[in-house]
Amino acid sequence: MVERRDRAPWRFFRPGSGSMSALVFATGAVALWSTNALVGKSLLASHPVSQVQFLQFAGAALVFAAIRLMSREKATAITASTALMPLAVGFIGLVGTMVLQYIAFASMPVIEANLVAYTWPLMVAAAVIAFENPRRPALLGLAAALGFVGVALVISGGRDRTWFQGDLAGCLCAFGSALCMAFYSVMVGRLATSPDRLLLPSSLVGVALTLIWSVREGVAWPPGVDLALGLYLGAGPMGLGYYFWSRALKLGGSGKVAVIAYLTPIASTLLLTLSGERLTTTAIAGAVLVIGSCIAVGLERSEAENYV
Repeated sequence: MVERRDRAPWRFFRPGSGSMSALVFATGAVALWSTNALVGKSLLASHPVSQVQFLQFAGAALVFAAIRLMSREKATAITASTALMPLAVGFIGLVGTMVLQYIAFASMPVIEANLVAYTWPLMVAAAVIAFENPRRPALLGLAAALGFVGVALVISGGRDRTWFQGDLAGCLCAFGSALCMAFYSVMVGRLATSPDRLLLPSSLVGVALTLIWSVREGVAWPPGVDLALGLYLGAGPMGLGYYFWSRALKLGGSGKVAVIAYLTPIASTLLLTLSGERLTTTAIAGAVLVIGSCIAVGLERSEAENYV
């Protein structure tokens, strides 16, 4: 293999390159995702999951529709078989991730569910080891393992109670959410479909499903402030967050944006701590492990992409 010297690992994002744009989009996604758990926690304190989810998908559908209307991409004829994979990726990545995540938020402490759900970048690293024949699989495996240890330390050290005192189903939903997002992150960069065309149908399906769910539970319409917060969750973390992340993966590759992705559980945990959740010295040590693992995985994958 021949090394591309103009793309050395330390030149992680070159100005004017697609990788620089990927960095900007990935940073925007992480900034929005970091607010998801905090705002979701405040809404779930007084509203059922079904109503919060309906507002989320409604806000996301509006964003994806607006992006689609502004897009200059020409519509191309596609067959049913060609469209099936993008629809599946969008549905699993958007509907699967968000519904399972919010069921977990409602079933166990949010700070705990949030960290479990945001282990998806570590799952992406595991997928790389299993399927992409990385240059240094042992290093990637060690980094991912240390990341999971860090998450465990945050979970165990953040509260003075036994692990997973929430509903066991909530824990499983949080892991399921992480698996869905890991699948989406691996697959979206491999599809030719634009992010808006990929996510708009899934968000509309989410609107329909959560509307039926809300009607069956007979929930009342939320007041103005809660309505705005619910729509923000859809337009911000779900809508623009997913769109920015999808663009980042298509522009820069999952290796180059991995470092940014791993910062999401740290930033969101800090926001939850500021809102009153406790964070102990043990939890801080875990956060350091997670950040360290993210840097190792991101740099290793970035270096691998600099070789042909």
